[in-house]
Amino acid sequence: MWKTILRRVILMIPQIIVLSLFVFILAKMMPGDPFTGLITPQTSPAQIARLRKEAGLDNPWYVQYVDWIGRALHGDFGMSYQMQRPVTSIIGERAINTLYLSILSVVLTYLIGIPLGVAAGRYEGTWIDTSIQFYNFISMSTPGFVVYMLAIALFGFALGWFPTSGSISVNASGVIGTIGSRIYHIILPSLLIAILGNASIVQYLRSGIVDNKLEDYVKTARSKGVPERVVFNRHILRNSLLPIAAFFGNVITGLLSGSVFAETIFAYPGMGKLFIDSVSGRDYSIMTALILLYGILTLLGNLLSDIIMSIVDPRIRID
Repeated sequence: MWKTILRRVILMIPQIIVLSLFVFILAKMMPGDPFTGLITPQTSPAQIARLRKEAGLDNPWYVQYVDWIGRALHGDFGMSYQMQRPVTSIIGERAINTLYLSILSVVLTYLIGIPLGVAAGRYEGTWIDTSIQFYNFISMSTPGFVVYMLAIALFGFALGWFPTSGSISVNASGVIGTIGSRIYHIILPSLLIAILGNASIVQYLRSGIVDNKLEDYVKTARSKGVPERVVFNRHILRNSLLPIAAFFGNVITGLLSGSVFAETIFAYPGMGKLFIDSVSGRDYSIMTALILLYGILTLLGNLLSDIIMSIVDPRIRID
């Protein structure tokens, strides 16, 4: 098992190299540069040229790539053109906020998705199943930004139950007050992310339960007089949860990348909003670092899913 994990990690190295090259070239193909927004009627062309030369933007693209990847290997992604601060420190600050949001979103996603999937599969064809399927259809077909804006209008402005921006109140003090304020700010966005993002969990779990009901081992257990509750919990449900366990790694890493729409609409200072701000501001240092980080998180998520699957299902142990 550990040898296979090591091989997978080694295979990730060329994938990351190709990803970094693709990200860098794609960023360079974007129109304009970080200094485009500085051009005004009073701006001297010589001043812009000097800034570009100091930033190394006049060098050939391959020279810029080698310099960038060399610094990145040492944890240095350069300075933000817009904020004039190290990219690593900026991403680190935003990653903490995204981590809080992601943890609560993952917990709520599974707390909502698993009971709904179990109920839909166990009571297949009843009004319960129909209602859950209708909910699934609505959550998959409704654009997320529409739900976010309606929730802000209703629960934020009309009812005033939740804050509509930021990650912590300015008057929060003490450890308990700070933690409570953070949780208060992420309750609404994390709940909406969970509601809109658990459709695959519900559907896969329902399909797994419906399929496993017809398996021979289930029929054998029933023919032996095993109580229906035991048959469902120990045979049907246990095997139906395997695909859900396989998704766990990708769900975690996906949410750690930040929900772009949720963080932007809620003005939540996380990695998702930082990415949008870096694209609109042509802040290549932050943009390329984030995309590379997202790619690495995706690769790690796939590896984590395989490891979790091998643990929960002995039939497919990694040799």
